[in-house]
Amino acid sequence: MEKTDVLIIGGSAGGIVAGMTARRHYKDAKVTVMRKEKEGQVLVPCGIPYIFGTVGAPEKNIMPDALLSGNNIDLIVDEATSIDREAKTVSTASGKSIGYEKLVLATGSAPIIIPIPGKDLENVFCAIKDVDYLNGLLKTLEGVKDVAIIGGGFIGLEFADEFRKRGLNVTIVEMLPHYLQLVFNEDFCTVAESRLKEAGINIMTNDKVEAVLGEKKVTGVKLASGEELKTDLVFIGLGARPNTELAQKADLQMGETRAIWVDEYGRTSDKDIFALGDCAEKSSFFTKKPSALRLASIACTEGRIVGANLFELKRRNEGVIGSFATIIGDSGVGMAGLTEAAAKAAGFDIVTSEVKTPDKHPGSMPGAKEFGVKLVFERATQEILGGQVCGGLTVGEVVNVLAALIQNRMTANQVATFQYGTHPFFTPSPIPYPIVNAAEAALLKL
Repeated sequence: MEKTDVLIIGGSAGGIVAGMTARRHYKDAKVTVMRKEKEGQVLVPCGIPYIFGTVGAPEKNIMPDALLSGNNIDLIVDEATSIDREAKTVSTASGKSIGYEKLVLATGSAPIIIPIPGKDLENVFCAIKDVDYLNGLLKTLEGVKDVAIIGGGFIGLEFADEFRKRGLNVTIVEMLPHYLQLVFNEDFCTVAESRLKEAGINIMTNDKVEAVLGEKKVTGVKLASGEELKTDLVFIGLGARPNTELAQKADLQMGETRAIWVDEYGRTSDKDIFALGDCAEKSSFFTKKPSALRLASIACTEGRIVGANLFELKRRNEGVIGSFATIIGDSGVGMAGLTEAAAKAAGFDIVTSEVKTPDKHPGSMPGAKEFGVKLVFERATQEILGGQVCGGLTVGEVVNVLAALIQNRMTANQVATFQYGTHPFFTPSPIPYPIVNAAEAALLKL
């Protein structure tokens, strides 16, 4: 029987970071990652949509195995099939038994597939993290013209934009009144929808796909409204569900969101087993209630917490803030924390403020775009709860700044006076700097 001090099951972003962090904190420990993917086949999760337009192939969207070998982390390519918690062993599909002192479950998630007629027809795809599967989708795209995408969230929009770059006729069907409605206020949703229309993407809201049509291969989709769309390919982009089969077989406690329950240190109901990433339950930074947020960035943060806590509790998880952005063409939208609607739903008495300014200075600089920021503050404490951003290619890093302000529970006055750097090519002017000016505007209401 093989033995290791730390066994990490799952070799995507969160598992890799947990291994690297364990190596930094416990230099003498034997650290092993077990995953199903062969060497050189672990995909960058957030880069998957860009395989089909910008990048061009799954093989160009791979995380290097040197992240493991360069940090003296052993790799086992195999599938874990069961956990014996009493013996502290993991059995594998190849018949091996591996002993561990500490076990980390980083088994990720799988795409949500709605149970509609026709979902098993040829040319129905989703975002499965597998090189061969995605190469199959890439090859299929070469012979199609019309694509229907089910779901107007981040996944649906990013795939739609990339499919359109291939010259395909793309329609996104969303059952809610707006795309991205679960993460943005209506005004920012309409900005994203305008960018999609400008990119030549057909948008349909307040409707849903009831059936995929065709005998062997897709020929169309039937909508709840009664309309039928001709299409050669259907892509389902409805999010992901936690992959907890292994944990359930081991009788570990599940959480309210059907993910693996963990405490603030990342420990499961078994003190020698940790869980992180999409398979592990989250709690909200703001309300401490269970959260269904699943992001690679969150998985990496949890990897840094779990990796440090394996043999000594060093780091605490304060809950997920939620920080994300996406790009449509050359325009970005992003957010961190709570939207106005989410803050109200959580019971906060809030004040909001919004400003717009060019994202370069002067505004006549080449490539300058209008940059909008909307901030949400709690009235009683004046602490920042959230922020939304729209503009150019700098949106992603501005969202990260907002997340840092939120995590440090900064007040409107502190946000209005935080120190920042500017440059004509990279940022708005220091005079109307949007985060600061939005905080100043909120102070007038507070």
